[in-house]
Amino acid sequence: MALLRMRANPQGANATEIEKKIKRGNALRQGSAWRGSRGLVALLLVVVSLCVAAVWLYVTSLDSDITETLVRQGELVSPRPRVYSVQCSEDYENYQRYPGCTPQKCGRAVTDAVVTREEAQVLRRLAERGLALAGSEGGASILDLHSGALSMGKQFVNIYRYFGDQLSDVFTQEDFQLYRNVRERIQAVIAETFGLDPKLMYLTKPTFFSRINSTIAKTQHDEYWHPHIDKVTYGSFDYTSLLYLSDYGSDFTGGRFIFMDPNGNRTVEPRTGRVSFFSSGTENLHRVEKVAWGTRYAITVSFTCDPAHGISDPAMP
Repeated sequence: MALLRMRANPQGANATEIEKKIKRGNALRQGSAWRGSRGLVALLLVVVSLCVAAVWLYVTSLDSDITETLVRQGELVSPRPRVYSVQCSEDYENYQRYPGCTPQKCGRAVTDAVVTREEAQVLRRLAERGLALAGSEGGASILDLHSGALSMGKQFVNIYRYFGDQLSDVFTQEDFQLYRNVRERIQAVIAETFGLDPKLMYLTKPTFFSRINSTIAKTQHDEYWHPHIDKVTYGSFDYTSLLYLSDYGSDFTGGRFIFMDPNGNRTVEPRTGRVSFFSSGTENLHRVEKVAWGTRYAITVSFTCDPAHGISDPAMP
C-alpha cells in the first residue's frame, strides 16, 4: 500500500504541474493578446490624434490672420443692417465732390434683409448658366452683363457678340428684371445707411458676377486675392457692394471677404442673399481669402457719384 501511494504521488504531482503550465500558458497568451489589442488601440489613437491635429492646423491657418469676424455665416442680420463706422480717407479729396453723394460718413455694413435666399438662388443659376458658356482656366471667372465681358480661357469675349442668338436659351427677361430690382434695393439700402440721396448715385463699371474656386489662376486677371482699394483701382467707385450667392462652410471654404485695418483684419462670412457694402476709399482696404475648396458665387455691384461714369442696367439683346 505504501508503495502504491508513493507511486501515485509522483503522478499526481506531474498532473498538477502540467495543469499549472497549461494555466500559465493560457495566461501568457491572454496577456499577449491584451498587449496586442492595447497596441492596436494606441495606434488608432495616434492616427486619430494626428488627423485631428491636421484639421486643427488647417482651420487655424485659415483663421490665423483674422482678428475679428464681423458677421458669421449662421447669423441673420435683419431687419436693420449691422453698421461699422470708420474714418473717411483723403481719397475723395482728389476727385470732384458731389454734395448729397460723395462720402461724408464712411464705413462698412452687412444686411440679410434686402435680397431673399430664393432670389439669390435664381441669380446664382443665372450666373451658372452664363459662366457655363466659357470661364477662365483657373482662379476667378467673370460675367459682366453690362459690358458683355465673359472670361474665356486666358482672355475675355463679348457674350452678346460671341454667342448671339444662343443667349435666348440661357437668359430670360425675368432674369434681367430681377437683376435690376435687386440693384435698386441695394442702392436704396446704401443710400439710407450713409445718408445719401439715391437719385444722385449711379451704377458704375465694373459690376459683375464672379465664380471663384480652388483651381490655380493662370493669369493676373484671375488672381482675385490681392489686397486693393476700390477707389484707387477704379477712380469712379464711391460705394461698393457684394451680394453673395453661396454659403461659406457648405458650398465652399476660404473665400471670405477681409477688411485689412491698421489694428487687425476683420471678415464677413458669405451667406446666400447677404449684402455687404462699404465706402470705396483707403479706409476699406480689403482682399478676398483664397478659396480652399468648393465654389463661391457673388455679384459685385458698384456705385459712383459722378454721372459721367454712370452705366445703364443690362437688357436682353
